[in-house]
Amino acid sequence: MQYVRMPIEVESPEEIGYSSIRYNLSESSVTDQRLSDLGVVLPDVPLVYNEHRGNERLRSLIVDGVTGLSAADVLITEGAAGALFIISTALLAAKDHLVVVRPNYATNIETPRAIGCDISFLDLSFDQNFKLDIAALRALVRPETKVISITCPHNPTGVMLSEAELKQVVDLAKDNGSYLVVDETYRDLSMDTTLPLAASLGSHVISVSSLSKAYGVPGIRLGWVITSNPKLQETFLAAKEQITICGAVLHEAIGEHILLNRTAILEPRLKEMRRRRRVVEDWMQSEDLLEWVRPSGGVVCFPRMVEMPPGETDAFYKRLMDDGTYVGPGHWFEMPDTYFRLGYGWPSASELEHGLQGISKALRG
Repeated sequence: MQYVRMPIEVESPEEIGYSSIRYNLSESSVTDQRLSDLGVVLPDVPLVYNEHRGNERLRSLIVDGVTGLSAADVLITEGAAGALFIISTALLAAKDHLVVVRPNYATNIETPRAIGCDISFLDLSFDQNFKLDIAALRALVRPETKVISITCPHNPTGVMLSEAELKQVVDLAKDNGSYLVVDETYRDLSMDTTLPLAASLGSHVISVSSLSKAYGVPGIRLGWVITSNPKLQETFLAAKEQITICGAVLHEAIGEHILLNRTAILEPRLKEMRRRRRVVEDWMQSEDLLEWVRPSGGVVCFPRMVEMPPGETDAFYKRLMDDGTYVGPGHWFEMPDTYFRLGYGWPSASELEHGLQGISKALRG
């Protein structure tokens, strides 16, 4: 493994210091929650080694209502990042080929890169509305392709596949004998329609998600891998046991409380996130120096500058930071810095408004 620190982590708000940011529009989740916000009272549980697969009730809640899946198909991990690391290191070696969507959350790319895999990138295009091109994907897949990796809803654009498109990708992977990894971290923040849980569509499909983004609890580091393939489950469990043995009892107790109250938490949150999306949409309609693809899921979008700002992009980001506004520059996602990820779920409503004004000001010099 040849590890290299990812720009998105080197330049993250927690690394540069939250105290230097007034209007943080770089985050990709809803506002961080306190235990009291969620009504969580920590139980007086023994601090033992936990069930290696994760608390069975928690695993059942994750797939509650999903036809064809049960707790046995779920493995609890250290966040979605831990899930992606387990999948990559368990399935891939330097000789293996995978196809991965780009731009993307960095771990989906950097862990296979650290392994030394042969990677083909399915580059999404602004001019095609960041739509996943099935024909282009098919052209990249080889007979020996081990893994196809996509995200839906997509980070950083917020674009979603249709159900028909998702099933096309599922079928393509099956026909080729490849595993399909679907990073569904934003699935509970689907704004207009929610797709089937991908792992329910075939034993070759692997779903990844967490509580971090939609529920605002990245501090408990709780994610999961879902697959109905028993052999894969056993392989992933072996990887987890060699990395962490098991998850934290308290983290899983908090996660269980959250999922027991999923509807009560998500319904008002989705209503507010739709309102905020309208705020950003109204601003984009009035901002002639930017263009975007309207997001369908998650709490992020990926605007593009219509023209180079005064002093070019370095000067733009400096002006923005001098004003106390922070966004995620394009290079976090291996894209030009004329793009940036704008997160509208984490800041307060007032901070979002001020941050949008700061972006417009910085664009003009």
